[in-house]
Amino acid sequence: MHGIILRTRPAKSAKAYQKIWRRTANGEFAPEAPLVEITRAQAAKLQETLPGEVYVEPAMRYGQPSIEHALATLEAKGCKKIGILPLYPQYAGATVATVYDELSRVISKRANLPSIRFLRDYHDNPAYISAVSHSLRQHLGGLDWQPDHILFSFHGLPVSNVENGDPYEAECRRTFELMCAELSAIKIDKQITFQSRFGPKQWLQPYTLATLKQLAADGKKKVLIITPGFSADSLETLEELSIRAKQEFMAAGGEELSLVPCLNAQDIHIDALAKITKQHLLNGWKDDVNTEDKIRVIFHTSHQKQASPL
Repeated sequence: MHGIILRTRPAKSAKAYQKIWRRTANGEFAPEAPLVEITRAQAAKLQETLPGEVYVEPAMRYGQPSIEHALATLEAKGCKKIGILPLYPQYAGATVATVYDELSRVISKRANLPSIRFLRDYHDNPAYISAVSHSLRQHLGGLDWQPDHILFSFHGLPVSNVENGDPYEAECRRTFELMCAELSAIKIDKQITFQSRFGPKQWLQPYTLATLKQLAADGKKKVLIITPGFSADSLETLEELSIRAKQEFMAAGGEELSLVPCLNAQDIHIDALAKITKQHLLNGWKDDVNTEDKIRVIFHTSHQKQASPL
C-alpha cells in the first residue's frame, strides 16, 4: 500500500472523480462523493419505510460517515439492538468481512456491548433478484435500439482469494443464474463478466473490458451492461464503465453501449431492502418492539473511500 498504491492511485482516482462528481448550482464540487450522497438517500428512504421504532444511519467502511460515528449516533439515541446491513449482495472477504472487522474494532472499546445482528449477504434473495431484474427490463424498454448482447458485470476479485475459500465468485454466478431465469423472456445473449482488475495477480474472468472488445470484433456492436453487485452508482460504474469502457468499446468498433443505473434510492430497491431487513434483521426482535430500552435498529453501511475530486 505505502510502497506503490498510495503513491500513484490517489492522483488517478482524483482525475476520475472529477468526471463524475456532482457540481452545485454555482459550479463548485458538491461536498460529498456520488456514492455517499446516494447512500444517504437510501438510508433516509429506508428510514421512512421501516417501522417508526427503527433508526437508520448510513456508514461507510472507509471514509465518512464512518462506522464508528454511525454507531455512536445510534447509541446516543438509546439503541440497544444494532442490525448491520452491508450493501454488498454477494459476500466477499474483501468487503463484507471487513465491515465485520471494523465493527468489532469499534465495539471492542466499549464495556457494555449492544446486541448485534449481521446480514452476511442477499445474493439470492427473491426481493433483490426481482428488483434488479425489473431495472434491466425498464432500462431496456427505454432504449431506441436493440442490444446484441447483455453483460452482467461484477466487481473482480483475485483468483487466489477464491482458491483460498472465498465464496464470492459462486455467489455472483448464482445471482447471474437467477436473473437469467427471471429474464428468460428477453431473448438476448447474456454473459457474466468481472471488472475493476488491479495489480499483477490473475483476477476472475472473463474481464469486462476484454469481453467488450471481443464482442465488437465479433460484430456484436450494441451492448447493454448491468452491474448486479453494486447497490449504488460509484466510480466503478459512472467512470469505469459509462466513460472509459464505452470509449474503448467504440474505439474497437462498437456502436452503442448503455449502462443500466444501479438501483440506488429507487423505490423498488428500498422496498427490497426493507423486506430483507425485516426478514433477516428485525424478526428475531419483534417481541421487544414495545420495550423502550430495546430499540431495534438498522445500521446501513456501504464500502467506498470518499476521494476528493480536487
